[in-house]
Amino acid sequence: MSPETKFTEPEYVDYKEVDLLKQFLNEQGKILPRRISGVSAKFQRQLTRAVKRARHMALIPFVADSLK
Repeated sequence: MSPETKFTEPEYVDYKEVDLLKQFLNEQGKILPRRISGVSAKFQRQLTRAVKRARHMALIPFVADSLK
């Protein structure tokens, strides 16, 4: 991990770990970009895939409640 990393990267990102996924979403429910979150490219791809799966399974909303 590089020193500027803001989050610790777990070995595997599971779509069922909603608390972990919510750390990488902004107030509107959008996935944070790598330059903001400071994660590696590999982890960002895993994270994006997991967030999309969690949204499809209705574990996290597509849009934040404040915007509905």
